[in-house]
Amino acid sequence: MTLLVPLYVHPAQDPGAWRLLTRAAAAHRLYGVVLNAADGPGVAPDPAFAAASRALRAAGTRVLGYVDLDYGVRPDSAVLDDVDRHRDWYGADGCFFDQVPADASALPVCRRLVRAARQRGAATVVLNPGVHPAPGYARIADLLVTFEGPWTAYVSSFTLPRWTARHPPQRFCHLVYGVPAALAQVAERAAVERGAAVSCAVADTLPNPWAAPPPALLGEAP
Repeated sequence: MTLLVPLYVHPAQDPGAWRLLTRAAAAHRLYGVVLNAADGPGVAPDPAFAAASRALRAAGTRVLGYVDLDYGVRPDSAVLDDVDRHRDWYGADGCFFDQVPADASALPVCRRLVRAARQRGAATVVLNPGVHPAPGYARIADLLVTFEGPWTAYVSSFTLPRWTARHPPQRFCHLVYGVPAALAQVAERAAVERGAAVSCAVADTLPNPWAAPPPALLGEAP
């Protein structure tokens, strides 16, 4: 299993969290780190995030720029401007498209945006509808987040559609928050058992559960 780590905290606010990720990169199999300066790249380059991105990439971890699709409402131009800024300001290796629509009717729009992002240099594109979307989404993304939510829902209401069996587990990711500390390893194993080779389980909850690295990284860094 590998980790996709959304870390939504400013490096100046918690420099130790970013140092932990950088140190752990050499010891832990990280799929990547999602960089989110201001619900996207922000309106101007942030030197602290640029430095954090350089350190992660130098340690061998891909950096994915956070881009909000607003469930298909945002104009293409605004989405692709964010893609360009992440690339130009932070050297992002790819994109983490958040709030992705899940219905089949929006698939052509997402396909167009993914194609345009790749043309702009995004080597990796992650789509996060947070649920199992129409099957076609799995064919356009490198990684598909099919669950994002609290541990209680993950335990009580998660279901696995049959179509997911047509794809390898490495194509799916589960992001689970509100996981009791004693159950962190249980959550990781549960993701594997539910067909996701990539995951992240954290103890924090809303409004920002991704303000700290996952417990799975503790002890990984030398």
